[in-house]
Amino acid sequence: MESENFDPSGTPHLAASVKILVAGGFGVGKTTMVSAISEVAPLRTEELITEVSTGVDDLSGVESKTTTTVALDFGRLTIDRDLVLYLFGTPGQDRFWFLWDELARGALGAVVLADTRRLGNSFAAVDFFERRGLPFIVGVNCFDGAPVYTIEEVRDALDLDPNTPVLLCDARDRGSCKTVLMTLVEHLIERVQRPIVTT
Repeated sequence: MESENFDPSGTPHLAASVKILVAGGFGVGKTTMVSAISEVAPLRTEELITEVSTGVDDLSGVESKTTTTVALDFGRLTIDRDLVLYLFGTPGQDRFWFLWDELARGALGAVVLADTRRLGNSFAAVDFFERRGLPFIVGVNCFDGAPVYTIEEVRDALDLDPNTPVLLCDARDRGSCKTVLMTLVEHLIERVQRPIVTT
């Protein structure tokens, strides 16, 4: 996918457009991250959580959450004149997971956001991308008052491949979100450049 812009001389310049997913369990900060980093007004499909979801959605650990994404979040980030990231935040609740396959179509990579208060909720997202062979990194969203673990402890707990980058982040902070996305871009480039080893 390519996006057209113009240099100062008026000559059209085509920038590579890359689709990136921001995924993870319910309430890990996906909407917050897309909103914090997007250079355009983000598209959000949030709805109020009502009593209808009682017994259907697991709110343990995020009892104060009042809204949920029911389709996707969308934002855009221009890295430089040659690269534009289009960010698609996935819904986190189990009942909306049927959308993940469609959202993943055409994506080059993903950020799996994790919450140390509910680290087990990250397994489904990790498994989703591992089964599809879609490169991903793990961003541990550091919530106030959440248990603090080292990157290696998180890696071991999620049983991640040693080549999968893991980093701490704050989904509310634009600079932190940009670091996460740049880490993913570097990971994608490294995978392309890595020599294929045959046995």
